[in-house]
Amino acid sequence: MGLNRISRAAIALLILLPPVAAQGRRSTRPQVSRPDGEVWNVIRKNCTRCHGIDDYAFFALDGPGWNSLLESKHKANGGYNLSDADRKTLVDWLTSKFGPETKPFPRSYIPPEITTFFSDPEAHRLLERACTKCHGLDRIEMSRYPEEHWRVVAVDMRERGAQLSDEELERLVEWLGRVWGTNQDK
Repeated sequence: MGLNRISRAAIALLILLPPVAAQGRRSTRPQVSRPDGEVWNVIRKNCTRCHGIDDYAFFALDGPGWNSLLESKHKANGGYNLSDADRKTLVDWLTSKFGPETKPFPRSYIPPEITTFFSDPEAHRLLERACTKCHGLDRIEMSRYPEEHWRVVAVDMRERGAQLSDEELERLVEWLGRVWGTNQDK
C-alpha cells in the first residue's frame, strides 16, 4: 500500500517536471507592473482575456503608433470595441509607460548554458563595471528576486545600455539568484 502511494507520487512528479531538453531553455518576458484605477479597469475589460499586459513592453510608440497598433493587431484577431474614452485612457497610459523615449524589451533572448559560475568578487566587479554607471549597488543589494526575475531585470538593463555579454549576463543572473534570491535572509 505504501509503495503504491510512493509510485503514484513519483509518476505525478515526473508528469509535472518539464522535459530535460526544456530545462536548459528559459524564456524571458518583461514584467510590467499592473496600473491602478481607470487604466486597469480598461485593460481588464478589453485586453486581458487575450493577452497579458507584459505584451505592451515589446513596443515603444507614440500615441498615433499605439492607435495604429491597436487597430491592426486587434482587427486581425477578431476585432475589439473600445469606447473613445477607454481608447484615450489606454493610449495615454501606453504612451506614458511605453512611449518613443523608452526602449522596447527585446523580442528574443535565448540564454546560453553556462558551465562556470561567478565567485562573489567576480560578480561584484561586474556589477561595478556594468551597473553603477546608472545607479548604486545598494539598489541591487536591497532587492530579492527569483532567478527568472533577475534575468528580466538584467536583459532590460542591457537594453538600456549596461555592457554585458550573454555569458556575463547569465553568470550574473545565476549569482544574483543564488546570493540575492528570494530565499535569502539578509
